[in-house]
Amino acid sequence: MIRFENDYAEGAHPQILQKLVETNEEQSPGYGMDEHSERAKAYVKKEIAAEQADVHFLVGGTQTNTTVIASILRPHQGVIAATTGHIAVHETGAIEATGHKVLTLPSDDGKITAAQVKACYDAHWQDSTHEHMVQPGLVYISHPTENGTTYSKAELSAISKVCRDCGLPLFLDGARLGYGLVADGNDLSLKDIAQLCDVFYIGGTKMGALFGEAVVIVNPAYQRDFRYMIKQRGGLLAKGRLLGLQFETLLENHLYLDIAHHAVEMAMLIQQAFIQKGFALRYNSKTNQQFPILPNDLLKKLGEKYSFSVWEPFDDTHTVVRFCTSWATKKENVERLIKDIERLA
Repeated sequence: MIRFENDYAEGAHPQILQKLVETNEEQSPGYGMDEHSERAKAYVKKEIAAEQADVHFLVGGTQTNTTVIASILRPHQGVIAATTGHIAVHETGAIEATGHKVLTLPSDDGKITAAQVKACYDAHWQDSTHEHMVQPGLVYISHPTENGTTYSKAELSAISKVCRDCGLPLFLDGARLGYGLVADGNDLSLKDIAQLCDVFYIGGTKMGALFGEAVVIVNPAYQRDFRYMIKQRGGLLAKGRLLGLQFETLLENHLYLDIAHHAVEMAMLIQQAFIQKGFALRYNSKTNQQFPILPNDLLKKLGEKYSFSVWEPFDDTHTVVRFCTSWATKKENVERLIKDIERLA
């Protein structure tokens, strides 16, 4: 079975494993106070040109989202997100478990707009009974989205402006950030993201690390006591060096973007194979996630050799599925898949 259902099916990039072995017997302070973590933080700050930013390393995406969101919101506030957003559909109510409601906005492609954010904010404050309702207190987006789509610089700038006009912090989930940065047509840089968002994170788990996410708090208003919040949420890893070292390895020689380029290149080959065979795509994704719409009677046949995710029904006879690539996706396996796509009848 050749697996295309996610981008974390494999362990870690060999360079990370090599670094872990080389430094295995090093003694260092715990909880991320080591020299590897400090170097990784310095790399991040250099990339975003923001020395004043705080950088923290957590283990996984759900832990990161819950910790960041809970640290910013007051008890009566909720977080605005797309109805397809990860915190709304794939985190088992983790945000609600912290006492904060996810205020969802409709989205067909995974993105939300500045106009939607403003309308949500205005609807709350223009209601005469607003104190009986959950107050919008934060905006959450992801880049790329759950559907592999990406924000343009103009779109993110517009959302950022609305957020700042309304006093809403903007938090960008970057679990797959590298794939968005190298996507064809992307015009957003890490510097842009740092300038437009209050908090964002650079994903590692889905980008070649064994585990780990690098939270970047740009706005000083949300930096105070964040390590307390990490500890309280069970995220302050005693062997924090293991997190810092992985990001040090990913960032020091641009391995992070090399990984992303490879995965996206493989995904584009798969995309073209489906298009050339005449299958439509559900979303216009230029990243490592591809969503072909396939006849139901072909799913079992394709599934005999390949694993992929069933995403959503399209109609009575077709289903949207997801094929996902990673740093470890082998070109020969992609070529095998392409040949089998060509044979589909």
